[in-house]
Amino acid sequence: MYEGAVQDLIDELGRLPGVGPKSAQRLAFHILDADRGDMEKLAQAITTVKQKIRFCEVCFNITESELCAICADPKREDDKICVVEESKDVAVIERTRTYRGKYHVLGGSINPIGGVGPDQLHIRELLTRLSDERVQEVILAMDPNLEGEATSTYLARLMSTLDIKVSRLASGLPVGGDLEYADEVTLGRAFEGRLTISG
Repeated sequence: MYEGAVQDLIDELGRLPGVGPKSAQRLAFHILDADRGDMEKLAQAITTVKQKIRFCEVCFNITESELCAICADPKREDDKICVVEESKDVAVIERTRTYRGKYHVLGGSINPIGGVGPDQLHIRELLTRLSDERVQEVILAMDPNLEGEATSTYLARLMSTLDIKVSRLASGLPVGGDLEYADEVTLGRAFEGRLTISG
């Protein structure tokens, strides 16, 4: 539709997750209209992150060092490992300030249709970490979707022979939500994960 560099930029932006053709076009024209210095900073930030960021040697979280800040922190509890799909999940859980254990980032979830099997994830490394006698509990914190369910089930089966408690995050109704708008799976989970408050 456009020529040369503009169309190339739109095409590249359109490859980003969640960015459709119209959003890519809007972003491209925003970049064209923006201050040159600001866009050079953006380009430099992208280049720098690709050069400096790597994966933690222990948990596969993103870091600029051999170990991420969580693995390097001696105050973190060694007896719990929370297994997540992506590094962004670590950030979300950390914002709650309720979990003080360590993490393990799988690098995705099992998705046969997308060509992702257990061998493409950091599952072998997780099992190696579980040989450490200090680990008493593994918390499975996968996304509540089909791929996340498949991954949780696969990991739970793998760990069933180990002398380690395996738990998963509770799921159910969001605070402020209405029962009438909850889907059957969410409502079913809310019943399964209900808490006793008396008697």
